Amino acid sequence: MSKRRRYIFVTGGVTSSLGKGIACASIGRMLKNRGLKVTILKLDPYLNVDPGTMSPLEHGEVFVTMDGSETDLDLGHYERFLNQDFTILSNVTAGQIYNELLDKERLGSEFLGQTVQVVPHLVEAVAGRIRKLGKSEDADVVIVEVGGTVGDMEAEAFIEAVRWMRDMEGSQNSFSIHLTFVPFLKPTNELKTKPTQHSVRALRALGIQPDAILCRLNDPTDSDEETLSLKEKISVHCGVLREGIIYLPTLGNVYAVPNWLERQGLAEVIMDRLGFERREPLEPPAWRSLARKPNLAVNGVDRHEDEEETDRVAISIVGKYTSLQDSYLSVVEALRHAELNQGVRIDLNWTPSELIEQDGAERHLSRSQGIVVPGGFDKRGTEGMIRTAQYAREQGVPYLGLCLGLQMMILEFARNVAGIEDADSTEFDENAPEPVIALMDEQKSVTDLGGTMRLGAYTCVLKRGTRAHEAYAMASDGEELEDGDIEILERHRHRYEYNNAYRDRLESLGLQSSGLNPELSLVEIAELVDHPFMLGSQFHPEFRSRPERPHPLFDLFVRYAREFRPEGTQQPLFAGALAAGS
Repeated sequence: MSKRRRYIFVTGGVTSSLGKGIACASIGRMLKNRGLKVTILKLDPYLNVDPGTMSPLEHGEVFVTMDGSETDLDLGHYERFLNQDFTILSNVTAGQIYNELLDKERLGSEFLGQTVQVVPHLVEAVAGRIRKLGKSEDADVVIVEVGGTVGDMEAEAFIEAVRWMRDMEGSQNSFSIHLTFVPFLKPTNELKTKPTQHSVRALRALGIQPDAILCRLNDPTDSDEETLSLKEKISVHCGVLREGIIYLPTLGNVYAVPNWLERQGLAEVIMDRLGFERREPLEPPAWRSLARKPNLAVNGVDRHEDEEETDRVAISIVGKYTSLQDSYLSVVEALRHAELNQGVRIDLNWTPSELIEQDGAERHLSRSQGIVVPGGFDKRGTEGMIRTAQYAREQGVPYLGLCLGLQMMILEFARNVAGIEDADSTEFDENAPEPVIALMDEQKSVTDLGGTMRLGAYTCVLKRGTRAHEAYAMASDGEELEDGDIEILERHRHRYEYNNAYRDRLESLGLQSSGLNPELSLVEIAELVDHPFMLGSQFHPEFRSRPERPHPLFDLFVRYAREFRPEGTQQPLFAGALAAGS
């Protein structure tokens, strides 16, 4: 007998960017707290096969899963909220589905001469992907987020797939949630429900009656009477029971959303409607603490009076895409997890790397206690990153380089310490005279940028007695080998590598290769021996950080940044850490 599986479908209306991904992740968290096995899937209606070739300024961060899939940033929310890994099955795009159908049609064996159409073929393909995910993970509940908004032309096929699945699975096994916006009009001093009414009407016209409506507000309503009145109005006009009308204001902390929805009773509404026995939720302790903390203070703004006694740590992110902070979403969340674990308050300073080129590092980084240089592609802004690495090295500022941030750290060391003045990356100059960063020989024939060579999880062995080893050992992360080294598994997204031809020369001057991939003999982590904390990783550690278990590199980085004083005086708290660990 097959397992009874339930499906929760989340659609959006009125406007985009309301936070469907956070809502889905929060619902998953609530159900998982009740002992249910939950999985989540994102339906993206764009025609790209995946977001891998999109600019972060176009679509935000590209989140990479362990199996090497380039996915929507919402999968990062899913992984962090549910504390579980997802795969390519959790991100379905229109491009993938059309590719799949066209490949089968060209083979001539799948459709046997039929006319291939959106209905039923595309709809059945989408439903098949949803069911496949639920079966592969033996889930009790599959949460499906439909990207875009109701009324978008490109989303109609996915909406039809949701309608079809609700009919096929039965009303007792499906639950529809519609996320809308309730605007506040200042001239009349009132909240308006008409956009929600029109959005639900459009959804119903497509055959879907929502079971609950999440009403996004900019601010919480001040009056219980006003709340009840609005809920009653939406309930009457949209045909949804009043207990299914949930207000979701902008809370200022995404980790507070599950608790807010709990207090609004959404979990009970879902459990009752899907036939689950009510259970008391068991919330992880880290979540209770994180939900009470505000977001990272940005550029000195958003200080709170109740935090005056908390140590404040000034961290600068120097990057190429700082104009859209979602480009580095997982980096920010990894810092938040380390902030919670270290009991500090991070003041986050966004610094475009091109400003460093224009004004110099001193002007923008002189107050920084720690510097993060995250990933990116192409040459723009990279000279500013190199100057940033030089400033961190010379001033002793804790530095964490991620992917491109590692490569810029290596180039700076090669130029200014090893005297290799023409040190460069072949990503920026194909004919670089000193290709310290270059393609592997087996990558040089790859011309399809969507087929990036190094994607997903790769093994790394950390040398004992290094900062990298210290970080993972303190966190009990990875497998300790017989010789005391530690083997770890981390996620990659890049093509260019630290050229092994230069390793011996740079290591002799103090740039230690502290982590290597044993199969490819490639450097995964490098660090400066005579620096308090200057370390870069070729992989993206931010993708593995969770509220329950901050990533070791971010956690140790924040510890050292906490002790650094921009004037150049540091407390000697960690001075003997390496010696003690070696």
